[in-house]
Amino acid sequence: MPSSRKTAIVTGSATGVGASCAVQLAQRGCNVVINYTKSQAEAEETAALCRQAGAEVIVFQGDVGQDEACQGMAKAALEAWGRIDYLVSNAARTKFNPYEELDGLSADDFLAIYRVNVVGAYQMVRACAPAMKAQGAGSVVMVSSIGGVTGIASSMAYASSKAALNMLTKSLALTLGPEIRVNAVCPGMIQTRWLKAGLDDARYEATVKVGTELSPLKKVSTPDEVAETVIYLLEGAPIITGQVLLNDTGVHLGRLPPMSSKKAS
Repeated sequence: MPSSRKTAIVTGSATGVGASCAVQLAQRGCNVVINYTKSQAEAEETAALCRQAGAEVIVFQGDVGQDEACQGMAKAALEAWGRIDYLVSNAARTKFNPYEELDGLSADDFLAIYRVNVVGAYQMVRACAPAMKAQGAGSVVMVSSIGGVTGIASSMAYASSKAALNMLTKSLALTLGPEIRVNAVCPGMIQTRWLKAGLDDARYEATVKVGTELSPLKKVSTPDEVAETVIYLLEGAPIITGQVLLNDTGVHLGRLPPMSSKKAS
C-alpha cells in the first residue's frame, strides 16, 4: 500500500535552496528523498532536520547527469513509499567565468553544465512521470535562474543552460498534463555557500551590495525564501502549469553586471 504521506524527491538538496525545500516539505508532511553528489555530511545534516519534522528520509548519492541515478531515485522512493508526488529539480552546476573572457569556456564546459542543468532535469522528470501519471497527479518545479531570462549569471554557459531549462519546462508542461503540472522558478542572487565559493570575499560582498541596490525590494534572497515559492507551486497552484516565475526580488527590472571569478574552476 502506498504511504499516506506524500513523497517528494529534491535533487541537489544537501545545502542551499534544495536543503530548504527538503526541510519545508518534511515540515508539511512529506517523506523526502535527499540527493547529493559530494556533500555527504551536509546531506545527512539536512536529513536529520527532515526526520526531526517527522519525515521518513532516503539519502541518495548520485549525479543527475547520469540516467541510472535518476532512475535509482525514483525506484528508491517507490520501493519505500509507493508513490512520487513532488519533484524539485534543483541540482545544478556552473563554471564561474567573466563574460569578456570568451576563451574561459570550452565546449566541454558547456556540455558538462548542460548535462546536469538540462539533461539531468529531463531525466529526473522522465524517471518520475510514470508513477505520477499512474496515481493521477504530480507536480514538478525546476529551480532555474534569472540568468536564463536576462543572460546575466555566473557564466554564459550557465545562463544559456537555464534558458534551455525554462523552455524545457514549457515543453514538459504541454506534454504531461493533465495529471502532472510542471513549473519553474527563476531566483536572482541567493545568499548561499555555492555563490560564495565561486567568488573571492571582496567580489562576493560587492555582488551582494549591487544586487541589494538594484532590487526594488532592497534585498538579496535567502534559500528559505526561494523554497517558499517552490512549495507554493508544488502544493498551492492547482491551475498553474508551464509558468516560468521570476522570484528574484525584482532585479530583472534593472540590470546586474556579469560576475567575475577569482579563478576559473
